[in-house]
Amino acid sequence: MGKIFRIGIIGSGGIAGEHVRAYKRIEDVEIVGVSDILPGRADEFIKRWDLQQAKGFDDHRQMLEMELDGVSICTPNVAHYQTTIDSLRAGKHVMLEKPMSVTLEQAVEMVQVSKQTGKMLNIGFQPRYDPNMSLIKDLVQKGQLGKVYYVETGGGRRRGMPGGTFIRQDIAGAGAMADIGCYSLDLALNTLGYPKPLTVSAYTSNYFGTNPKYHPEAARFDVEDFGVAIVRFENDLVLNFKTSWAMHMDTLGATMFLGTDAGMKVLPGSKGPWGGVWDGNVGAVSIFHDIQGHHTESIIPLIDHKLSVFEEKIKDFVRALREGGPAPIPGEQILRNQAILDGILRSSETKREVEIHIPDIG
Repeated sequence: MGKIFRIGIIGSGGIAGEHVRAYKRIEDVEIVGVSDILPGRADEFIKRWDLQQAKGFDDHRQMLEMELDGVSICTPNVAHYQTTIDSLRAGKHVMLEKPMSVTLEQAVEMVQVSKQTGKMLNIGFQPRYDPNMSLIKDLVQKGQLGKVYYVETGGGRRRGMPGGTFIRQDIAGAGAMADIGCYSLDLALNTLGYPKPLTVSAYTSNYFGTNPKYHPEAARFDVEDFGVAIVRFENDLVLNFKTSWAMHMDTLGATMFLGTDAGMKVLPGSKGPWGGVWDGNVGAVSIFHDIQGHHTESIIPLIDHKLSVFEEKIKDFVRALREGGPAPIPGEQILRNQAILDGILRSSETKREVEIHIPDIG
């Protein structure tokens, strides 16, 4: 066996276990460090996952003094910024869980430091690794729809509100938009080639999360559980975006791409109270077009696969480590996703349309 890639884990919450599970399936990877701000928690995590070569830390900066090829950042959202900056400046490549950051300003600095240090900043949007997501992008990028002028996307759960750190603005930064909304945005924007957003007009609410009838932690709930926005992009493109953790409805509808030559409808694969969001599954894809003057619907056969999209995400990061980059899902691209989320929250708070300004990263 050749080089062993040494990985550190920052944050030992629930999602960290999924990272470990995926890394342990890759032969040339070894997890050598775990950090968590809660004393003793990193050591408990190491024992639970039988990470015999790993050392536990209460401070991620101490762990970053180790010889590491990369780190997975699995902290609550509010800690993404500082742990990423510290890791990049310590010379480590970064696999960062979504959402990228809490504010646009933080995301901009994270990308700038990545460029300054020459270290990867890779953002964890695992739904991209569903081959059917690639199929959807391929259809659009090859011009099957003509010019796309309108996109509608989002995901809604009948009941699917998390608790704990997800519902506190001081820790999560945002609610449903940051948790599941960023996936829907990535589905649409990655398919379109990540166009530049210009303005956003948005509305958010939290009628369900703050009601004890629907959430056991209602008194602590101070993020949005529903949001909707109209986003304008360059090249005369409009996006209708909506996301909900809870609602009195079975679905917020399909993702739709309207083009001058054809339209495409994409249904999410997940169903039930916690279903209806883009978590890596595609339910059905249809193309609506005209053939010799007849309105025609063509069903696009889905790719049958057994892939774990989460494992594919981690494998792709390790592949980039082996090959020296670039980042599979680079921070400078997801910066536009973060800019939209930032604009949504600003627009909702001011109750008016706001402009989106993304500095030139260089």
